[in-house]
Amino acid sequence: MDQGSATLKATAPPAATRGSRQVNTLPMLLPAIIVLLLWSVLPLLRTLLYSFQHYDLMTPPATFNGGLNYRYLFTDPSTWIAIKNSVVLVIGVLAASIVFGTLIALLLNNDFPGQSVARLLAIAPFFVMSPVAALIWKNLLLDPVSGLFGWFMTLAGLHPIAWFSVAPMTSVIIIYSWRWIPFATLILLTALQSLDTDQLEAARMDGAKGFARLRYIVLPHLLRPISIVIMLESIFLLSAFAVIYTTTNGGPGDATTTLTYLIFIKALNDFSIGSASAAGVFAIVLANILAVFLIRAVSRNLQA
Repeated sequence: MDQGSATLKATAPPAATRGSRQVNTLPMLLPAIIVLLLWSVLPLLRTLLYSFQHYDLMTPPATFNGGLNYRYLFTDPSTWIAIKNSVVLVIGVLAASIVFGTLIALLLNNDFPGQSVARLLAIAPFFVMSPVAALIWKNLLLDPVSGLFGWFMTLAGLHPIAWFSVAPMTSVIIIYSWRWIPFATLILLTALQSLDTDQLEAARMDGAKGFARLRYIVLPHLLRPISIVIMLESIFLLSAFAVIYTTTNGGPGDATTTLTYLIFIKALNDFSIGSASAAGVFAIVLANILAVFLIRAVSRNLQA
């Protein structure tokens, strides 16, 4: 009986392969992989090729010029102004999103009549398209003649301000902040829902004041979602274009010309596809460097 059992055990297939059979999934995944490669890699390679060519839409065909486009790019003062404007835009919107997003999330986390409606209204601006948001702020709010802000300033005895002429970058930051604060509010409000209320109750019973509870319990709990907000918003804001195009066209002068808008100017205003491609490759490199640092920071924060 023991010998038979041993024989059966020896000849029986492994438990892992009895009920299932290993299937090669590569043939099923291969079409999707090919499509993704064609969708992403080929345009990138084409852009890289154009960046080493003198490709002017007004005087075709394209001719190879080595790295001359990159030399012009890095010696052009407008490139560094565009990089500075991009950094200012990203930092300004991130600061507004984190500060106001945290405050609004804390307020909406309390129970009060009409809480559901208030949450919906607080998140709604995020779903407004960028050109529509830009037109609303440009014509209905910030216009010195017919805008709501100008009317309030007139009532207060002040002279209305032409925001897009006097403070163009501030105006662009305000519009993008209006769109991205709801996103930060949504992420942080969701994180607050998972906060252990027993900790807050214990701190309250121990005599901790509201600011102390906020500093030592709530804000440490929000560090992880805040890092995610920083990563996602930074990636999207580096490609900010629609609001600038709709409101300031990169001006006055180059006051609101970001790196993305500089690529647009070189490609469709100057008709220089080669210079625009070089700027595009440079923007891709900068974005990937930033993404690597942000992803590492978020992963360290999540592991902690």
